[in-house]
Amino acid sequence: MRFFSSPMPSIAETTVEMIQFVFPEHAGAPGQIHGGRMMQWITQAGTMAAARVARGTVCLGAMDDIDFLHPVKVGAIAILRAQVEYVGRSSLEVGVRVWGEDVTTGERRVTLNSPLASVRVDEQARPRPVGRTIEPRGAAEAEVVEAARLRRERRLARFVVARSASSGSSVGGMREGECGSAAATTFESVRAVLPEDALFGSMMFPGKMLMDIDEAGGILSMRYCKGFVMTACLDAMDFYSPLFTHEVVIFKAALNHVGTSSMEVRVKVLAERPWVGEVRHACTAFLTYVHLGAGGPAGDRAAWRPQRVPSFTPQTAGERRRWDEATVRRELRLERVKRLRAALQNERG
Repeated sequence: MRFFSSPMPSIAETTVEMIQFVFPEHAGAPGQIHGGRMMQWITQAGTMAAARVARGTVCLGAMDDIDFLHPVKVGAIAILRAQVEYVGRSSLEVGVRVWGEDVTTGERRVTLNSPLASVRVDEQARPRPVGRTIEPRGAAEAEVVEAARLRRERRLARFVVARSASSGSSVGGMREGECGSAAATTFESVRAVLPEDALFGSMMFPGKMLMDIDEAGGILSMRYCKGFVMTACLDAMDFYSPLFTHEVVIFKAALNHVGTSSMEVRVKVLAERPWVGEVRHACTAFLTYVHLGAGGPAGDRAAWRPQRVPSFTPQTAGERRRWDEATVRRELRLERVKRLRAALQNERG
């Protein structure tokens, strides 16, 4: 980690590197890191980089697509590198790259890239000016800044569309006139936001919420396919409202789409203030899980391979609508991963 005093640091000067051994307690699918745990670490690294530049409280405002290219195994080292790439009035664009390192061979592979948007806020979670900026050093950093600026513009446009769609549905996630899904394709969990969940003041740290989101989607996926699953990706998502300690957070998961060995699950997050009866929409996540089967020989990691998922036929109007929307996202996702792999290959020469 570099410490800087300049009011206009370069991108390189904002870099934060976080290194973690992956212990068995961090595992989700057998022998590899829990996807939600990795999302929490990504948020931690990104928040550290943003808070140091903003010199104040920041919260996660949005997260772009996360595609897990390679699983990080238990016993390996996860290396997370975060850097601030663009500063707006109250927001900061942060890029996070993650490598997995095999300690037995020293081989290091890129696991994922994750662009984040953080917002500087006051104690009431109201946006505050950052008051600083970054100054790119050289043509390479200038290209990174421009790419981050364009990414921010696309995200703002996406947010307007998503917020409009959200306001057209009920808080519980079902549109008027739709029937709910069968019990086998839905899951709901509820928990209180505790003081230990807060990083700044009384606001829940979004990284912990992301882990809860992934757990809700993972439980639904395991119940549906009756086997272990691993998180393959998280589509871009926006946070509409922060959560605070002593509030109640509700996770509503529903199966959207089933492929050959993968499933898309939607998880809608609601925040509740029980003492006044207020419920508000915090965010909605779309996650893809891969079925790994019901188990192989103990300790035999090579036995875990993608397995066929039981078929699913949407029955209700809501299920059919979500299936069609998920089909479009799946095509975009496959193309996105193809571009990402090609870009990483070009980096290696």
